[in-house]
Amino acid sequence: MAFLTDEKLVIVGAGGMIGSNMVQSVLMLGLTPNICLYDIYEPGVHGVYDEMCHCAFPGANISYTVDPKEAFTGAKYIISSGGAPRKEGMTREDLLKGNCQIAADFGENIKKYCPDVKHVVVIFNPADVTALTALIHSGLKPNQLTSLAALDSTRLQQQLAQEFGVRQDKVTNAFTYGGHGEQMAVFASKALIDGKPLSELPLSAERWAEIKHMTTQGGSNIIKLRGRSSFQSPAYQAVKMIEGAMGGEPFKWPAGCYVNAYGFKNVMMAMPTVIDKDGVHFTEPEGTAEEMAALQASYEHLQKMRDEIISLGIIPAVEDWSKDNTNL
Repeated sequence: MAFLTDEKLVIVGAGGMIGSNMVQSVLMLGLTPNICLYDIYEPGVHGVYDEMCHCAFPGANISYTVDPKEAFTGAKYIISSGGAPRKEGMTREDLLKGNCQIAADFGENIKKYCPDVKHVVVIFNPADVTALTALIHSGLKPNQLTSLAALDSTRLQQQLAQEFGVRQDKVTNAFTYGGHGEQMAVFASKALIDGKPLSELPLSAERWAEIKHMTTQGGSNIIKLRGRSSFQSPAYQAVKMIEGAMGGEPFKWPAGCYVNAYGFKNVMMAMPTVIDKDGVHFTEPEGTAEEMAALQASYEHLQKMRDEIISLGIIPAVEDWSKDNTNL
């Protein structure tokens, strides 16, 4: 089997449902044979390792460990789903304190064991601030670390496709930016439905409000339907992000990235992005006054969450970030 690279990829939280799906997706897409499964729960990660071996992927070189030094040493790429999952009735923000402490430890492991890692994807919630925490503690350059945000846009795409009875990939230019949470900003003024501008199609203000609500509640709805948090879609999108960083097909859905431009300062937030072998690149969103106001509100919410983890002592004050990470 031909692989995109033979460099080491670490899946953090590999014993969980997201992690195990990521391992399988990496091998099915042929990204790298050298995958280390890392989790603090030995029976779970051991079980995933055994199952992957039972798949008998040709050329695969899979290992597993509960030792962070063994896992991170020599890693060139990392995807981390190693936080607590969201349960029914919880918001992403409810996970703030515990998962941000996990993210701080994760960043320190990167700095200690694999400072020459090429790209890191963080997908455990609340992803905007767990990724920011990991970035500060890791010492990495901002373009080397991204967070999962694409699901909000793919959920918007799904809702519009279902509304107008078209195949999902026929909906284009419909994205969400800002935070990966209920305060996300929905941008659809330039959306095309099978090539036709959304603005020219019959869609009442009331129905549009319902579609936006279903988009922002997409993750919660999965929990209600399946009794557990999403795992297949975040696993696939995260693997596609790391594929772009490995030099494969560039990833063009929005990704969470460190932003200190366009009037936004010192936050991780979803922007129009491309992830390729040189890391993540972002541009300024373009939208209506209403869309830009929603983005500003989302940004202010992210600032509040950032300031909360500062008050908890998990990350230092903004002016002191460069002491932990000279790239900030």
